Order: sequence, then C-alpha cells, then structure tokens
Amino acid sequence: MESYYNLKESKSLKASAKQRALIEGNSPPDLGSVLARLGGLLRTQDLNIVLRHFGKLNRLKELSQLFEWMQQNGKISAFSYSSYIKLMGKSLSPVKVLEIYNSIKDESTRNHVSVCNSVLSCLVRNGKFESSITLFRQMKQDGLVPDIVTYSTLLAGSAKVKNGYSKALELVDELKQNGLQMDDILYGTILCVCASNNQLEDAESYFKQMKDEGHSPNVFHYSSLLNAYSLDGDYKKAETILEEMKSAGLVPNKVILTTLLKAYVRGGLFEKSRELLNELQALGYAEDEMAYCLLMDGLTKAGHIREAEAVFEEMKAKNVRTDGYSHSIMISAFCRCGLLDDAKQLAIDFEANYDKYDVVILNTMLCAYCRAGEMENVMKMLKKMDELAITPDRNTFHILIKYFSKGKMYLLAYRTLEDMLSKGHQPEEELCSSLIFNLGKTGAYSEAFSVYNMLRYGKRTMCKAHHEKILHILIGGRLLKDAYVVVKDNAGYISKSAIRKFALSFMRWGNVNLINDVMKAVHSSGYKIDQAVFETAVLRYLAEPEKKELLLKLLQWMPGQGYAVDSSTRNLLLKNSDLFGRQLIAEILSKQRMVSKA
Repeated sequence: MESYYNLKESKSLKASAKQRALIEGNSPPDLGSVLARLGGLLRTQDLNIVLRHFGKLNRLKELSQLFEWMQQNGKISAFSYSSYIKLMGKSLSPVKVLEIYNSIKDESTRNHVSVCNSVLSCLVRNGKFESSITLFRQMKQDGLVPDIVTYSTLLAGSAKVKNGYSKALELVDELKQNGLQMDDILYGTILCVCASNNQLEDAESYFKQMKDEGHSPNVFHYSSLLNAYSLDGDYKKAETILEEMKSAGLVPNKVILTTLLKAYVRGGLFEKSRELLNELQALGYAEDEMAYCLLMDGLTKAGHIREAEAVFEEMKAKNVRTDGYSHSIMISAFCRCGLLDDAKQLAIDFEANYDKYDVVILNTMLCAYCRAGEMENVMKMLKKMDELAITPDRNTFHILIKYFSKGKMYLLAYRTLEDMLSKGHQPEEELCSSLIFNLGKTGAYSEAFSVYNMLRYGKRTMCKAHHEKILHILIGGRLLKDAYVVVKDNAGYISKSAIRKFALSFMRWGNVNLINDVMKAVHSSGYKIDQAVFETAVLRYLAEPEKKELLLKLLQWMPGQGYAVDSSTRNLLLKNSDLFGRQLIAEILSKQRMVSKA
C-alpha cells in the first residue's frame, strides 16, 4: 500500500498505515489519541518520517506535539532533534533551541554533527553569531567532530556581523587543519565575507584559488567578487569580471547588473550609470526602487542634488514600486544641503501617499522635521513609531537628543539619553560631552554627572579631558562628595589648578567628616597642599568644636608628609588651644616647627 504522503522509508505496510493514521489526525486531541493507541507500535524512524511530513505541511502544532511525545517516551534520535529544530525554523527562539539541546542526556546524540549544526544554524539565523562561536567551542570540547556544513553555517554568520572577517579567516584555517576541503558553497561564503568587509585582495585570492582547485565559479561567486569591486568603486575590474562571466557562458542577472551599476556610481561614472539604468529598465530589472536609489544616493553625495531629484521624479512618473527608501535618500539629501522646506514637503508627501514605515524611513522623516523645527510633526512621528510598534534605534535617539539640545531642552535631552541607554544603545561621546557642558551651564549638575558616568562606565574608552570638565561642574554645583570620587579615581588626568580649586571648595563646603580623607587623596595625587587649603580646613574645624578629634588627627598627620601650618594658622590654633588642651597643641605644633625648619 502506498499512502499519498509517499512514506517510502517505512519498512512495512503496517507501519505505513500507522504513520498515515498519525498524519491524518487533524487536531491535537486526535493526534494525542492516535499516539496513545499506535505510538508504542511505531519505531523511531517511522515517527521521524511523520515528524518531517508535519514540517513540510507547516503543521507546527502537531509537529511540536509529536516531538514532545517522542521525547517523553524515549522514541527519539539525533535525526529527530535536528529535523525538529530545522522544520520549526523561526518559530523556535534561540532560547528554546538551547533548552532542547541542553536537555539531551545521551552523549552521542548531543554531539551528533546534525544536531549541533541545526542548533548553530538557529543561533546564526537569529543574529547570535558570538553565542554560536562560544557554543561551537564548547561542543568541540564535548566531542563534536565538525563537518563542512558546520563551518559553512558559521562562515555565513560571520558575513553578517561587524568585524566578522578575522573570525571567518580563523574558521577557514581550522577547517583546513581538520583535513576538510573547501567546496563551492564555502568559497561563495568566504567571497561574500571578503566583499562585505572590503577585503578586495583576499577576495581576488580566494577566487583564483577556487579556480585553481578545479571549481567552476557560478553566478553567486561572480556576484560576490563584483560586489567587492563595486564597494571599492573599481569599475574597470568590475567590467573585466563581467566579461569573464559572459565568456564562461553565464548570463548576467538582475543582481549582477545592479552590482555593476553600484560600481559605476561609486566610481563617479554617472553617465554610464544612467545608461545601465536604462538597460535595466529595458530588461524589466528596474521594477523596484533599488537601482534608482543607488544612482540617487551617489548623485546626492557628489553634490548633484537636482540631478538626483530628476531621477526621483522619473521614478515616480513610472510608478516604480517603492518601500520608501528613495524618499529617505532625498529627504536626507535635502537636509544635508539645508533645503529644509523641500525635506519637510517630501516628508509630508510620503505621509500622505504611503502607509509603509520602518525605522530607517521614520528616522529620516524625524530628522527632517527636527531640522525644520516642526515640534508638532516630531511628536507625530514618535506617536506613529509607538502605534506601529517600531523599536527606535541608535539613530532615532541621536536625532532626538540633538534636536532637544538645539532647542535648549537639555533635561528632555537627558531623559532621552537615559532611555537610549536603557535600550542598550551606546551614545556618541561628542553628543554626551556637549550635553554635560550644557546641563552644567544650566544648573542641572547631578544630571551632568549622570551623563559623565554613562560615558565612564560605557563600553568605549572615554576622553580623559572629561574628568576635569565634570570636576568643575560638580564644584560649581557643590556636589563635592561626587567631585571627591572623580579626583580620587582620576587625579592623574586632572590639572593641579583644578585639584587646588576642588580642595579649597571641599574645605569650605564639603562634608566635614571627609576633610581628612580628601587631604590624603589630594596629597596622594602628587599635588603639594598649600597653606590656604590647610588654613581653610582649620577654620572649618574650629567652627565645629565637636570635630576637634578630626582636627587633631589632621595636625598629627601633617609632619609625616612634610607639612606644617604657617604662622597665622599657628597663632589661630594657639588662640583656641583650650579646646584641645594647651600641652597637646604645643607638642603637635613643636613637631610641625621641626619639619618647617628642616
């Protein structure tokens, strides 16, 4: 009997019928009852066939139900795990996949290359490249023997991340050390990585190596190399590789010709770009906005704003399909050129005629309205972002912070910066520096200090000049305890005059209980404490007689560091010696005089 599901892998008519019974259960209760009745009679490989069939039909509920039953009843294999993870695709989060993987008790199944590959593929597909590399190392330690698919998966991930090139080279070296050979797919992937990281010479080297090993380049290989040339603006080499491709009997497709257009644009050959765009139109390859966007972007960046506008108008007249990026390019270009009315009008036009938004387009429109000072429209764009559940990115926050700062709404800019940091985005140092200065100037001292700490504890190394800058602001706001922390931790980057200013301010207005600690910190910084600082400290202590023990400790500490009070401070102490005991003060001052004479 042959079921319409083509269950060729079944070894018996009986098994095939049972598989059919499982497959034909249309709802979870049906499947559950069928599994209870027949599941125990089916082998793992039979259940795997049904598992795969549910996946092909995108019946994900039944797929998950069957997989869970297989887990619970011990009728599961490496093929079951790898198939389930692959078939569920994006419906399974990386967290869930890792949970499934970590639940595998059998060592041979856990280390099976197909299981490991499917787990790594899920992480890469979801943008978790660093996590995939970390897990890959752990898998190898546990006994995984990677195959060509493992390396191909990880290489594909390296192409999608910043600075993934060095990691890609490590992977290529490792697979060769493991005795594996590069194939067409791996060469295609490494060429793509080279292109995306602007490694033109290496791309050419891998392309030659591939041909030397007897592999015939296909359209994908030529496209990757052509992309490397286009990013470099090397249109001559781009044309040469196109001719080689044609000589090999391959027909240039839309991707190839659009990439060549990019090479012409990057090389500044706008007339040739125009001719190629016409060719793309004739071939039916310019039905969407991509080719037009490439030319418009190149023209605007070269300062040919009106020529770009003409291309944009032509595109609109031909009703070219758009996702809004052409509007985004032109709005940004108008903003850069100071044509704010044009930018605002185009943003309004987009709102009126299109209903498709993403974060790039919204950022562009937001920027246009911010530059034009259109607060009402700025708020409108933010509301739309919320309504469409579009997550603001780093650029969104930067646009808003600059806008609020320009309007002298510094506290609003500060709250936006806080929100930005809470969303995991690292702000630009220059932006923070400007905000610190303006917050300090307007009396928002604690907020300025918060921005400083955002920079200080951020992922990037901050400019050392910020330490002294914030110190002056904190002194001005009399946030002297915070200023003390700045001096103690960063004295080496702060000028002697700024440290003296801090020391005098702290002696006058700081926490009296910390005066001695501040003295020691200032001394440790290498600054030679002067008499004005000591005199101010003594006056402060004398004004609070209950702190006399602290004053005595300061006076006893001074000789050991080579300090002694001057005559006026000495006379002041003798005048108030009844607070401490005349004999004790006389002994301390005698020791100081010996230091002074020495």
